[in-house]
Amino acid sequence: MKGFFSSKSLKKSSSAQIDRRFSCVTCGLYKNVLSPRMEPHGKGKKGILVIGEAPGEWEDRRGKQWQGKVGRVLRRTLREFDIELFEDCVCVNAINCRPPSNKTPSAFQIQCCRPKVWKVIEEFRPKLILLLGNAALESFLAGRWKKKLGGITRWRGWCIPDREVEAWVCPTYHPSYIERKGKGESVEELIWKQDLESALSLLSEPLPYRGNDEKYIECTIDVERIRRFLKELRECKVFVAFDYETTGLKPHSKGHRVVCVSICTADNFCISFPITSSVRGIFKRFLRSEVPKVAQNIKFEDTWSRFYFREEVRNWVWDTMLASHVLDNRPGITGLKFQVYVRFGVLGYDDKVAPYLSSNSKDANAFNRIDKVPLNDLLLYCGLDSLYERRLAKLQMEEIRSGS
Repeated sequence: MKGFFSSKSLKKSSSAQIDRRFSCVTCGLYKNVLSPRMEPHGKGKKGILVIGEAPGEWEDRRGKQWQGKVGRVLRRTLREFDIELFEDCVCVNAINCRPPSNKTPSAFQIQCCRPKVWKVIEEFRPKLILLLGNAALESFLAGRWKKKLGGITRWRGWCIPDREVEAWVCPTYHPSYIERKGKGESVEELIWKQDLESALSLLSEPLPYRGNDEKYIECTIDVERIRRFLKELRECKVFVAFDYETTGLKPHSKGHRVVCVSICTADNFCISFPITSSVRGIFKRFLRSEVPKVAQNIKFEDTWSRFYFREEVRNWVWDTMLASHVLDNRPGITGLKFQVYVRFGVLGYDDKVAPYLSSNSKDANAFNRIDKVPLNDLLLYCGLDSLYERRLAKLQMEEIRSGS
């Protein structure tokens, strides 16, 4: 795979997640149900894939999904948006055999059934994937999201332009949660309907981001090229994003340094280069220039600039981490990697370098293993950080300006 976003990535990544220790045989649920290994159901005329939790009693009796009281809630609600569940959607569950006494599926059971879910995605190629509840979220994302996944409350409401599956991915509550709230429109039901409405409104919308963003990153060690760029940057009036890769979280211990920096000046251009004695001086002039600057967690770049470069950064205009919190105050959503996925549909661009960027020590001044990362991989990763920070800042500015 040449880049993070190869057109062949769907087949490779999903099949790569299959561990042969997890299968129908090792799970064993199929042995004691009326409808083992329940097949996907629905004509899918509008290109919608609905991933639920597991068959219940009525589903197990009839051999297809959404047959009981909860299914009626889902079908009735979708009709409000002119969607007929079994005509317009294909339905599958995170696990496809009924658990005993309708117990919540375990992570093991979900992992055993994940290949079946991914086979449906690969063959159906939906335009829109609705993830209903925690089990569906875990089925779809747990094998791909390398960090702590969290629950549906963290993920609901996002309409994700997932580049790997080339579909809008929209997590929301499972209808059983809504049904348990009782009759009448609870706050949760209103939120659920808003989530569904937002998701279904995207059926005719193409994904906004496609292709490989690596092509927008210029990784260079050419001193003259770097100096020329920084000199031209002094005249820049639009905001730029910049990002450091450093030997640790904090710069206070002797020997810490900024290994490289990236500066993004447009949606489709970023330059990334190592910090050497030859460019240090002219880069410091950039820090104290009036060029408008943004970053993800300004405190990090600002602290390192003060301690390592002995410069105060001038004209900070935006912090994408703080803006993420202003726009949505749920916990666990302000990190750059989370925002990059839910906003731009990109997963795993840090996979190569992430193991080297943390320390085993609890000391905040401890050193990481950044020197073990090949320079070009580090420069590329650093550049993508800045590229996404600038794109994110631009989106956030528009949303705050419009009040959305």
